[in-house]
Amino acid sequence: MEKRKNQGQEWEDEEVIDLGEIFYALLRKLWVIIAVAVLGAGIGGAYSYFLLTPQYSSTAKIYVLTKETTLTSLADLQIGTQLTQDYKTIITGRSVMEEVVDKLHLDMDYKELVRKIKVENPSDTRILNISALDPDAEMAKKIVDMTAKVASDYVGEIMEMTPPKLIESGEVAKQKTSPSNTKNALIGALIAAVIVCGYITLTVILNDTIRSEEDVEKYLELPVLATLPESKIHGRGEKKVKRTSGIWDIINPFAGKNKKER
Repeated sequence: MEKRKNQGQEWEDEEVIDLGEIFYALLRKLWVIIAVAVLGAGIGGAYSYFLLTPQYSSTAKIYVLTKETTLTSLADLQIGTQLTQDYKTIITGRSVMEEVVDKLHLDMDYKELVRKIKVENPSDTRILNISALDPDAEMAKKIVDMTAKVASDYVGEIMEMTPPKLIESGEVAKQKTSPSNTKNALIGALIAAVIVCGYITLTVILNDTIRSEEDVEKYLELPVLATLPESKIHGRGEKKVKRTSGIWDIINPFAGKNKKER
């Protein structure tokens, strides 16, 4: 807290944050920040490895092209692109999802299956990528293949046009898609480091104790008349002691002498 004068020459209190002091406080506690970050990384990695269920992904591709759609004009290309958006909505619709659940005898309802399905349309193409996510890699392939087949038949029947063509079926994933243990470990380290840095910063901002001669002049606006040299107190260990003469020495100049005589 510092006192400054405003335009009316009246004193007012203004809160001033010393960024340099915060920086040096963080620098002094760098080893603590690193240690906490390592601990956070360990917790995040362990949580990801032991508690999160691995998920495997499989992707099938279908091509949106009908007898009525040719490649002879820009209008035909635009029609094909618009159809892909319709197909994306139809594929994740209740009718298609319920049929997939029934044919595969899945122990879930269509809403749960929708959360496992992802439909993407690569830019400037009429190809739809249908992906399925499941803890069982083989089941993920079965789900995506059945979804592509049922969706293709359903589109051909409802829209009365040539069904989309399956150009690539799903495959059994050999590596899990999620979670990423490395990513979660890094997130844990970042969160832990941010928390400890925030705590150190807060302690610096809230610390209003007088710790040096400069603080006496800065906060109390009183001159430091004298300082005593460092001395050592012998005992089990040695401790350096340094006293600063300030306002208390002005009020009671014999206080230090009396303490020495005792």
